[in-house]
Amino acid sequence: MKNIFLIIASLFFLTGCEKEIDLDLDDQSGNIVIEANVTDQAGPYYVKITKSVAFTENNTYPAVADAVVVLSDNTGQTETLQYVGDGMYETNSFSAVSGRTYHLKVSAEGKEYSANSTMPAPVVLEDLQQDSFLVAGELSYTLLPVFTDPPTLGNRYLFTYRLNNNPHKMFEAFSDNVNNGMLNQRPLLLPNDDEDGESEKTKVGDTIYVEMQCIDTNVFTYFSSLLQIIDGGGPGGGITPSNPPSNISNGALGYFSAHTVSKKSYVIQ
Repeated sequence: MKNIFLIIASLFFLTGCEKEIDLDLDDQSGNIVIEANVTDQAGPYYVKITKSVAFTENNTYPAVADAVVVLSDNTGQTETLQYVGDGMYETNSFSAVSGRTYHLKVSAEGKEYSANSTMPAPVVLEDLQQDSFLVAGELSYTLLPVFTDPPTLGNRYLFTYRLNNNPHKMFEAFSDNVNNGMLNQRPLLLPNDDEDGESEKTKVGDTIYVEMQCIDTNVFTYFSSLLQIIDGGGPGGGITPSNPPSNISNGALGYFSAHTVSKKSYVIQ
């Protein structure tokens, strides 16, 4: 997962009173890395399986091509995924809806790995509202995702967003611990510094593409831990794939997320 994490910009901040999580920073090169997502959107869904490398190595991640990957849910639906290359395994007819619990089973290199994720009820991303402020005499921007948190405590959200066609995504993880049942008041920080060479500086006319995911608690713990690491790493700072606490068993790195998706885009004014 180092290949994904190294492209995340360091423009993150964690809001709310979240418990700090102790992270294991030991080198875990050679471990299986599993990245798996099931959503309430139409498939196919993908599971990517690679091998981790040492933090000091080049970003070349060996694909695992001979795994057996099975997705199932608590209604009896099951499917064995097909390998399509580059470590990617693809579903054919598997469907997913909120409220169900999904199970991932991976057999690879003589070991078995498993994970469960329950897809929460969807929360709609209603709008995006722009704000701007001066930093050292230069104009910077934020976007406020407009959505209403349900009255029941325990909702968790992951926002992924990117500037124009830049492939480098940014992430924010929100919980409802502070504003349960209320209209969201926490903004997304937009790229306002291009010094790291990975992101452009936001300007008038740029398009911001935002995806809001409703995620379960284990996936929130994974990404909020990742954001803690990035926040402490400085601009362009690298991190190891072993850091975030995975919800996958048997020592695998990575995560399995069953989540809902709501998308919007906004042109900076």
